[in-house]
Amino acid sequence: LMRFHVAALPHTNTTNEFLACAYTAKVINFCRMMMARGHTVYLYGGESNDAPCTEFISCVPESQRAAHVGAAHFTAASFDYSLPFWRAANWHMAHQIRVRAQPQDFVCVIGGLAQKAIADELPDLMTVEFGVGYGGTFSKYRVFESYAWMHTVYGAQTGGDPHRADGNWWDTVIPGYLDPALFPSSEERDDYFLFVGRLIDRKGYGIAAEVAQALDTRLVVAGQGTPPAGCDYRGVVGPEERGRLMSRARAVFVPTLYLEPFGNVHAEAMACGTPVITTDWGVFTETVEDGVNGFRCRTFGEFLNAAKSVDGLDRDVIRRRAIARFGLEPVSRQYEAYFERLLTLWDRGWYAA
Repeated sequence: LMRFHVAALPHTNTTNEFLACAYTAKVINFCRMMMARGHTVYLYGGESNDAPCTEFISCVPESQRAAHVGAAHFTAASFDYSLPFWRAANWHMAHQIRVRAQPQDFVCVIGGLAQKAIADELPDLMTVEFGVGYGGTFSKYRVFESYAWMHTVYGAQTGGDPHRADGNWWDTVIPGYLDPALFPSSEERDDYFLFVGRLIDRKGYGIAAEVAQALDTRLVVAGQGTPPAGCDYRGVVGPEERGRLMSRARAVFVPTLYLEPFGNVHAEAMACGTPVITTDWGVFTETVEDGVNGFRCRTFGEFLNAAKSVDGLDRDVIRRRAIARFGLEPVSRQYEAYFERLLTLWDRGWYAA
């Protein structure tokens, strides 16, 4: 069995109150998966915790966390790791890990470069970035959320010449994951489409609003920011309310304009048995099959046709496929196999049988 030291984001608590932060949800569920498989998990975070773990170590006083977030929503907190807040949090986490560490333990970080200081303080331990959906990576051991994003990061790290990009034997791709219990299917459906996400242009919420307007249909919107006119706006919602809204929607729009590394929303929607309407790049090329669990679109006409066609898709099939791919149990096996591969580096490594 293995031992994990998991560093949470310092500006959230690993509690249900902060599940609107995708990476905090990932930390909580990672701890849940590894504990369920019998491993030892030390979790380092704020003052409060709901995640299952062998030991929870508080490293960030609530007063400091709240002051760092300020009046903004916690999902908008600064990742400027030169700030005293980040420096103090990283130092305390590294110190507490050192107190408990044994040879061949894994250090797991979720903040990219913002948590590199933890790895720098622990050079004799193997630090793994275990959910890379961001650009600022540093570790030799990374779990990307999609092949699309892994290749994007590889290309970006060549200085502009994609022909110089090489692979890394000790990286891997494991999709995002979710607790199916939080995203149930519903026998009852309402006559609305749904958009959930940050209300920034590059998330594509304007496309969802235009399609709903063209079809004269209702659009429910949830997320941080200023909603488009004419929608039914619900604010920022946690997993329970997201699951309820998703399970009753005709379809969920995820028309991200940039290369989406994973996009938890589309996996959650499919786990509810609800089709998704997405763009045709990034993770969606790996997870969305036209006419099966949703539609990938490149023109406004294709978005319109997708919205008209979603009612004909089999929602039971969508849900079964999503849970088989993104559920905690199947994903936990992938993580365990990856870390077992890394353990061979203490022996024969690449040459291990």
